[in-house]
Amino acid sequence: MRDILLIGLYSLTAGTVVGLAGAGVLRALRGRSITVHVTVLLAITVTAVVAGVVTVARAMFLSSHDMQVVLLTVAASAVVSLTLGIVFGRRLAAAAMWAAEARDRERRMEAGRRDLVAWVSHDLRTPLAGLRAMTEALQDGVVTDPVTVGEYHRRIGAETDRMSGLVDDLFELSRIHAGALRLTPTVLPLADVVSDAVAAVRPIAADRGIRVVAVGDRWPIVSGGAAELNRVVSNLLTNSVRYTPMNGVIQIEAGQDTREVWLAVSDSCGGIPEEDLPRLFDVAFRGTRARTPETAGGGGLGLAIVRGLVEAHGGRVNAGNIAGGCRFEVRLPAT
Repeated sequence: MRDILLIGLYSLTAGTVVGLAGAGVLRALRGRSITVHVTVLLAITVTAVVAGVVTVARAMFLSSHDMQVVLLTVAASAVVSLTLGIVFGRRLAAAAMWAAEARDRERRMEAGRRDLVAWVSHDLRTPLAGLRAMTEALQDGVVTDPVTVGEYHRRIGAETDRMSGLVDDLFELSRIHAGALRLTPTVLPLADVVSDAVAAVRPIAADRGIRVVAVGDRWPIVSGGAAELNRVVSNLLTNSVRYTPMNGVIQIEAGQDTREVWLAVSDSCGGIPEEDLPRLFDVAFRGTRARTPETAGGGGLGLAIVRGLVEAHGGRVNAGNIAGGCRFEVRLPAT
C-alpha cells in the first residue's frame, strides 16, 4: 500500500510541475490560433504522462532495457496523440472560423434587411405624401390653372414610375436572394447589350449634359441571360449618371483576358470614400452623398442587384477610385 501511495505521489508531483509550466506556455500563447492551443495542450498532456512514467520508473529502479521499452511505448503514443491533435485542431479551427464568418455574414444580412426596410419606407413615404397632396388638390379644385394641373399630372406620373421601378428592384432582389433566378444563357455580343443600355440611359444623361461614351470597337462575346446582363449594364450606367456632375463624361469599355470577359464603367463622380467601398454593393447602401438628393431616386438597390446578377453568371464585380471619379468593373467567365 505504501508503494502505491508513493507511485501516486511521484506521478502527481511530476504532472503538477509539467502542468504549471504548460499553463505558463498557454498564457504566453494567448491570442494564437486554436490549432496551436490544441497542439500545445496535447503536448503538455503527453509530457505530463511521460514525466510521471519516467519518475515512477526511476523510483522503481527499472533496468535500462525496461526503461527503453517504457519510453518507446510512451513515445509512440505521444506521436499518435500529437498527430491526431494537430489534425483535429485544424478542423476545429476551420469550423470556428466558418462559424465566425457565418455569424458575421448573418449580422451583415440582418443589418442590410433593417437598412432596406428603412430606406424603402423613406423612399415610399415621401412620394406617397406628395401624391396624396397633389391628388387632393386636384379633387378639391384647389388647383384649376391648366398649366399647374398639367404639371401636377406630370409629377404624379413621374412619381408613380419611380415607385414602380422601386417595386421592380425589390422583386428582382428577392428573386436573387431566394435563389429563384433562372437564367437562360445565350451567346450574344456584348456590344449589343451595351448599345441597348446606353440608348436607354442616354436621354437621362443628356438632360444633365452628361456624355456617355463607348470606347473601342472590338467587343467580346459573352454567354449569359440577355435581360439580366442588360440590367447589369443599365444599373451601372444609371448609378454613374446619378452621381456624375453636370457636363461630365461616363466611359464604358470592354475586353477579354485569357479566361474572363470584362466590362468597365468609369465616371467623373469625384471618387467614393474609402470607407464606403467595402459596402458599396450591400443592399440599401447609398453612402452619405445619397442621403440628400431626392431627385436621384432609387432605393439603394441597383448595385446590390448588379452583384447578385453578376454572381449568378459565375462572375464578380468590384469598384475602385480613379483620377477624378470611380470605375466599376464586371468580370464574367469567357465563352
